[in-house]
Amino acid sequence: MNPVIVTAYFEPASGKKDALVEVLGEFIPRVHAEQGCELYAIHDAPDGSIVMIEKWTTLADLEAHAAGAVVVELNAALEGLLAEPVRVVQLEPLPFGDTRGVI
Repeated sequence: MNPVIVTAYFEPASGKKDALVEVLGEFIPRVHAEQGCELYAIHDAPDGSIVMIEKWTTLADLEAHAAGAVVVELNAALEGLLAEPVRVVQLEPLPFGDTRGVI
């Protein structure tokens, strides 16, 4: 079974990037404590957006996270910080290379 990889793209509202990063940073340790969370890390993209890369042991773990209280609280904390809705993309590994190539 392959892990589940997710990217989430956060486009900060004008002048809100630092506040966005701070809020996301506050929630990262809570998500790391969730069952199946192997990676939950933010990255600064050249276009000014913030990209979250996530790795979950199973799809069930990801689904529990998405439906959980932490995500509800995070979404409330993001109110007014985003220029557009978060874009979430779930990725499937391709069968090339070896397991070292899976994030």
